[in-house]
Amino acid sequence: MKAYSQDLRKSIVRAVEQGYPRKEVARLFHVSQSTIKRYLKQWKEEGNLVPKPIPGRPPEKLASLQAGLRPQLEKQPDATLLEHCEFWEARGGMKVSVTTMGRAIRRLGVMKERLS
Repeated sequence: MKAYSQDLRKSIVRAVEQGYPRKEVARLFHVSQSTIKRYLKQWKEEGNLVPKPIPGRPPEKLASLQAGLRPQLEKQPDATLLEHCEFWEARGGMKVSVTTMGRAIRRLGVMKERLS
């Protein structure tokens, strides 16, 4: 999910500071009241409305899978997800679940290409 733009954040804070009720601001800008509360707190404490980084580590397995998976898919187009997991582990030594493999293949858009 992408963060709201700083322009939108500033407009929300400005509307509340001008005296508009938070409920009305939330409806007008299509955001929750807790989002407004969070923006106001950030503005008060930090003096800016810069989006915070998304918490958590980046998915290392998925990144490496997406980088090297396409040749494997082209070589073994009819293999099952489980077979692709086994091929991947044998090739690179990294064990991945069927779910992770499915996500990586879906993000590559390989299934869409095959259906077209």
